Amino acid sequence: MKNIILVRHGESEYNAKRIVQGHIDTDLTPAGIVQARLAGEALKKFNIQRIFSSDLRRAYRTATIISDVLNIPVEKDQRIREMNFGEWEGRSYDHIFETDYETFHNWLKNPVACPLPSQEEISKFEERLSSFYKDILNLEEKNILVVAHGGSIQGLLCVACRIGMENLWALKHSNTGITVLQVNKKEVSIKLLNSTAHLEHYRPKENPIM
Repeated sequence: MKNIILVRHGESEYNAKRIVQGHIDTDLTPAGIVQARLAGEALKKFNIQRIFSSDLRRAYRTATIISDVLNIPVEKDQRIREMNFGEWEGRSYDHIFETDYETFHNWLKNPVACPLPSQEEISKFEERLSSFYKDILNLEEKNILVVAHGGSIQGLLCVACRIGMENLWALKHSNTGITVLQVNKKEVSIKLLNSTAHLEHYRPKENPIM
């Protein structure tokens, strides 16, 4: 049996400004740094043996802060970086809601049938996540931490649970939300979903999904 612990990065500069990120490489805010430290403390009980992180700065810095707490090195993997949101990267959510609300709403309901203009092809996104997932299933270690992004974490859940990428945005993750995926041969179960109990006494304003 293998436990895959999934953690979204802490609050980023663009999260705080409510701007779509995707592949734009932003850093953590001071609040995000605190969130990452609190997540690291909460993750002590999971007996984590390896840590993998997206190569984008907001995820990698979150992972290195957690690494300092757990005393485990971080391994970067580009396959788990966020989806590329194409023309929407760098746009504010407020502007999107004012000008493209229907497009945004339809995309959240079904990103396969209603992709964003020039976004990364959903099939390519699924392919790189599937490749990463298969590789970590073949590792000897039983408890593996993956630090990534809302889209890539939720995509990994879609891949592992075989529920289809059309459900990508139905599994929203908060900053440093913790999810535990348990894999026992061909059986997969979600034991914990987007837990933010470690932030109980520290909750900055909720941030967007991307």
